[in-house]
Amino acid sequence: MRRILCLCVTVLLLGSAAQSPEVVLAASPISRMQLRWWQDRYEAKLEELRSEHPALVFYGDSITQDYEVSGPPEWRDFAPVWQHFYGDRHAVNLGFNGDATSHLLWRIENGEASGISPKVAIILIGANNMGRLHWSADDTVTGIGAIINQLHHRLPHTKLLLLGVLPSDRSAWATETTIAINRMLAARYGHSSDVTYLDIGRIFMKDGRLDRGLYFDPLLPSPSAPLHPTAEGQRMMAAAIEPTLASLLGDHRH
Repeated sequence: MRRILCLCVTVLLLGSAAQSPEVVLAASPISRMQLRWWQDRYEAKLEELRSEHPALVFYGDSITQDYEVSGPPEWRDFAPVWQHFYGDRHAVNLGFNGDATSHLLWRIENGEASGISPKVAIILIGANNMGRLHWSADDTVTGIGAIINQLHHRLPHTKLLLLGVLPSDRSAWATETTIAINRMLAARYGHSSDVTYLDIGRIFMKDGRLDRGLYFDPLLPSPSAPLHPTAEGQRMMAAAIEPTLASLLGDHRH
């Protein structure tokens, strides 16, 4: 009798496991607190949020964090771009080098959307999902959706401006996945009343190909594939979103 009971319990457990949904890591909050620089930046940014009471918040990865870099050389002098477009807008930069959707989700759930009520939040995330993690377009869009849902929940009075993943030249798979991600984001948020979606990737293209001159990775001492815009590329990106951002903020174009 006991053997029959154990067998029944085992069958029930296996059936339950088989029916449980697969965990999507791209949509699961994952900390990087084991990295000292990341922990230091996270704690410093929480303090900045508490003291600044921002009207504008940027959530992102290294492309966003680059706004804090000053040159020389000129192609890495991002700070003047930030100052011109966002210096008088009480903005806080929450870009973290290397972060994927999962890491941004953890930060949002652990203080980066608490005790603040900005007018606008700009989200640019997903490029690192296609790096070492190699997450699919479906998973990445699920992760971005989880971020949007958390921001709606935690910042109910904040307007969300979601940017499409910027084009890069890392691999054919990364290019195809980026296109797929942006196509799905457009289908989901292109006509949304809760999210403003902009795909500005066209500004980094020339004659149907990636304009490699707008990326600084090939200029580094150890060159790599184009992924991060130069200061000029960042200026073009800021200018491309400016009409929409000014409208959402209710102020003048910069």
